Amino acid sequence: MDTGGRIRSYNILRNLSRTHDVTLLTYYGGGRDSRYEADIVREFPSAVTIFTSALDGSQFAQSLDYIGRVFQSAPFAVSKFTHSDVKQWMASSLIKMKFDVAVCDFLSASQNFPEEPAVPVVLFQHNVETALWQRLAAAEPNLARRGAYAIEARKMARYEREALKKFQHIIAVSEQDRQQLLAMDSNCSVTVVPTGVDTQKYFAFPHTEADPPKVLFLGSMDWEPNIDAATYFCRDILPRIRVRFPSAVFQIVGRNPHASVRQLACDSVEVTGTVPSVVEYLHAASMVVVPLRIGGGTRLKIFEAMACGKAVVSTSIGAEGLPVTNGSDLILADEAETFAYAAIHILSDSDIRRRYEQSAARLAAKYDWSLVAEQFAAILQNVSLSNTRPERA
Repeated sequence: MDTGGRIRSYNILRNLSRTHDVTLLTYYGGGRDSRYEADIVREFPSAVTIFTSALDGSQFAQSLDYIGRVFQSAPFAVSKFTHSDVKQWMASSLIKMKFDVAVCDFLSASQNFPEEPAVPVVLFQHNVETALWQRLAAAEPNLARRGAYAIEARKMARYEREALKKFQHIIAVSEQDRQQLLAMDSNCSVTVVPTGVDTQKYFAFPHTEADPPKVLFLGSMDWEPNIDAATYFCRDILPRIRVRFPSAVFQIVGRNPHASVRQLACDSVEVTGTVPSVVEYLHAASMVVVPLRIGGGTRLKIFEAMACGKAVVSTSIGAEGLPVTNGSDLILADEAETFAYAAIHILSDSDIRRRYEQSAARLAAKYDWSLVAEQFAAILQNVSLSNTRPERA
């Protein structure tokens, strides 16, 4: 699992399946991947996989797909994940298989659900999509892409507001997201289930004094907010850090680095691409940075870094939605100068760094995925027991 949303969904599903009868419907485009299909069934024996043959993968294929959908009323981030085979399976199976409750994982899958489903449906909303697209449009320097993002933001604002009315309940991942969703529709029912971390996989390692200092950034490097964050850090923050620590190395660890990210590689910047395990990089890092200026939802990578006992410096947007305290669990800094100063502060004083590391590990231990899944299951059970559909839905 290589993105935050997938990691979140996988871990909740994995824990739910231990005590509940779970059927996972997963669908994908691009090339046929028999290994993926076999892995899914091995993990979740009742899983159903649909290969849609939809365009996927390269930026060129994505651009072609976007052009073909630009005049559709639904935003691209929704229409690209809508498929007739999936809609047909949903329409028949929600009736035949007698589920107690169904979960729409991400708003992007929402058009595949029938207008009048036979069971109550809960939307698992990992991001407030409208806010995400608005931030993308505001931060994009390329005029053509900025125009496309602005169009998508307007489409998403209309679509998301109307889509909320179709679900019996909505699960958000932060209180901030919950408030934004209620601002769109004050009548919708929204509960927060926090982000978690696999504390067996991500665990604190003895304090390290790396030489040269290693400053780590984790994320899917084909995702626009992460591309912007890496570029911003290299351009505006890293040079300030290297005045104090000339040998410091910035490690960008994550799948499918965009061409603009690969171009950042130099003596002081390492771009790894996909790695077998990010845990090894976390254990070896001097500290972790999250210089996000765009985004939504919550940041799993921060909790993973914290669970590994790492000091973290983040922007406010980077840590948005997490139950963290600035100056105790991590440091928040929104300007390049203050961000660099915070990083230098952490790297310069091992006692201060150790204090942040210990506080971070203590906080992350409270959010193991098993505890998060219990909250998720309780919400589904309540929705199933009520089993009443609002008249408007």
